[in-house]
Amino acid sequence: MPRRHLAVLFLPLVFAVGCGGVFELSNAEASDTTETNVAPADADDVFLHSAFYGLDDGLPPLARFLVCNGSLGSDGMPVVFSKELELGTLQAGDFHVVLPDGSAGEIVCVTPAPANDPGETRTILMIGDFGSIESQATHVEIRGNLLSKDGRSNFRGTRVDVTRLEDGPSLVLAQVVPQEAWALGQSATRFPFGGGSGCPEGTRQVVRVVWNGGVTKPGGDEIDDIERQAYRVFVEGGAEIVPFAIGDLGDGDNNHELCLDTEARPLRVAFPAGLVTDPREDLNPATEITVAR
Repeated sequence: MPRRHLAVLFLPLVFAVGCGGVFELSNAEASDTTETNVAPADADDVFLHSAFYGLDDGLPPLARFLVCNGSLGSDGMPVVFSKELELGTLQAGDFHVVLPDGSAGEIVCVTPAPANDPGETRTILMIGDFGSIESQATHVEIRGNLLSKDGRSNFRGTRVDVTRLEDGPSLVLAQVVPQEAWALGQSATRFPFGGGSGCPEGTRQVVRVVWNGGVTKPGGDEIDDIERQAYRVFVEGGAEIVPFAIGDLGDGDNNHELCLDTEARPLRVAFPAGLVTDPREDLNPATEITVAR
């Protein structure tokens, strides 16, 4: 696996060490310690979008020091939730990974990093042992009390099938970013964590897209104008828009912000096959997603 690609995923972690430590953003508690009166919800908007088997025995030595002890050579699996999470209710013991023989995978720790910028804390990276390419985890269950950021939803009891290791990354969510959350003109910073670039001045609308795993160009470089021009946003009235810029770059997570110069209501986002890869260098299939309301 290219070291450059792994650096994209973990470089943000380096800068967190000097300001309190990245361990504050990870949790290795093996049991659920969250007490709550919020019952597990069966509402249509409380679910898991994806669990993406992105790396098999592939986490580098840096991860052991910056993410969690015991993670060297572990597997990586981001899980994307339908809502942002209250991170104070996050424990490794909330998650249960099921292997083909019915046994449980080992979860060493969980962390929102590097997708922990405002609006992004719906992706949780699980690190541990989730099988192998010959015997891959089948699904992920939430067995502990894991609450949404607004405290109204409990994800306990939700589950999702695992995207296979050899599959490339796909879009799982698109949403309009509220204007008060824009960071126009912001340069990419990785201190203390995250801090992707903002859309340029003159942006009239921002659509956040979420992939089921971190994506870069093949080889590990950040996306550029080739991928920007490949994105298509279909808006009300039938027009097909190409974003005039891309934000949220440079922070190694699974989010992109599509910067639009129109105020027409976005309906759908599409991206063609074969342009971006996950950390294992699997190319993406053609993928599209309806913009959430």
